Amino acid sequence: MARGGERRPWAIVYYRAPDGVAPAVTFLNGCPPTVDAKFAAVLDAVATAPPPQFSGGGYWEAMHGDMGGYYEIRLTGPKREHFRLFCILDRDGPGLPGPALAVICGMRKPFRTVFSPQDYAGVRELGAAYLAASPRRIA
Repeated sequence: MARGGERRPWAIVYYRAPDGVAPAVTFLNGCPPTVDAKFAAVLDAVATAPPPQFSGGGYWEAMHGDMGGYYEIRLTGPKREHFRLFCILDRDGPGLPGPALAVICGMRKPFRTVFSPQDYAGVRELGAAYLAASPRRIA
């Protein structure tokens, strides 16, 4: 808590791969403008809450099983296409300004389909690379 009892928001950071590409930024740039704007609004709300206290509202969900430790923002866009943004809460990451909501990558899928185990493995691979970097590689 900041002075006066006001909450201090967490930083929002974007993972940058060794090749300089930020997978989440590339994903967001390819989203319809309304979806991109909604992702920005949800990220801001989660970071301000802060994340451990954010209720979710159906948009912010803790993941389970093999994806434990990850969170996803779940949105539906035009034509009922599903958009997902995968994040990690990084409380003490080296080189970060403080607690951070690390945005790792995003994926989209048609209505009523599921991501494959390989899709989720790719998210975990990027997340592991983010967590292994000291200091953290961010865009």
